[in-house]
Amino acid sequence: MLIRDHKLYLDEQTAVPFKDTPNQGGEITPEYLVMHFTKGASAESSVSWLQNPTAKASAHLVIGRDGGVTQLVDFNHKAWHAGTSQWQGRRGLNGFSIGIELDNYGDLVGSPGQWRTAWGKAVDDNQVAQLPHKFDNKLRAWQVYSEAQLATAREVGALLMSTYQLKDVMGHDDIAPGRKLDPGPAFPMASFRAALLGREQDEHDLYRTTTALNIRTGPGTEHAKLPVSPLPEGTRLEILAEQGVWKQVDVLDTVQGEMDVVGWVHGRYLSRQA
Repeated sequence: MLIRDHKLYLDEQTAVPFKDTPNQGGEITPEYLVMHFTKGASAESSVSWLQNPTAKASAHLVIGRDGGVTQLVDFNHKAWHAGTSQWQGRRGLNGFSIGIELDNYGDLVGSPGQWRTAWGKAVDDNQVAQLPHKFDNKLRAWQVYSEAQLATAREVGALLMSTYQLKDVMGHDDIAPGRKLDPGPAFPMASFRAALLGREQDEHDLYRTTTALNIRTGPGTEHAKLPVSPLPEGTRLEILAEQGVWKQVDVLDTVQGEMDVVGWVHGRYLSRQA
C-alpha cells in the first residue's frame, strides 16, 4: 500500500474505492490516529450512512471484516469522526486527527446462545467476547474483530503513522470517555499501538498514577492490598499484563522503602507518559 495526494492506494496504479461524502470540513494537519467501530450491519451499510448528510458523521476510512478498505475523506481534510473530544488538554480532535472505522457490531445484548445486535440480529457465540470496558469495568459482550480486518488496520495504520508523522494512536473511548465505548476491549489496542509506534511487543509503556492508588495482589477489589498501598500520586509504573480494567504493574519508584513491587491496580487512574 501507499499514499499519494492524501489518498490510499493498494499499489502504484490501484486506489482503494473512494466514496466521497459531504460530511467533511477543510484542510487539516493530522497529528493522531483514532480508531472506532461502526456499530453497523456491514461495511457497505456504514459507508452508505457516512455519505448521508443526515448522519452528520464520517471517517477517513472504513475497513471491512474481509480486510477491504473504502476511503471517504482525503487524509488532509477534516472528517467528522470524533465529535466532542479532547486529548492532552486539546479539544476537537476532528481538527487534527485521522479516523478509521472498523466494521463491527460493537457491544451486544443477550446471553450465550442468544446474543443480538442493538437492532436484533443474531450473533454466533464464536463471534462474541465477554469483557469489561476499561473505563467503567462493566462486563459486556462484544463482537470480535476478524484477523483480516486487524491485519489491514495494522498495515494502513503504520503507513499513516510514517507518512504523516503521527504522534500516537488511541480509541474513540480515550478521547470521549463516558460518551463513547469504541473500539472497545475486543480491539487489541496495546499490541496495535506497539506495532504502529515501532516497538516490540515486550517493550512496556511508562505510566504514572493520577491519584493515591491502592495496589493489590490480584485483579479486583476482592484481592488484598499490598503493604505499600496506596501508591502516591505520580508513582511511575510499567504495565506487565492486563485483565479487563485491571493492570498488573511493576512499580519503578521506591515506595515506603520498598523496591521491585509488582501488583495489580485499576487502570482508570493511570496516565500514559510520553
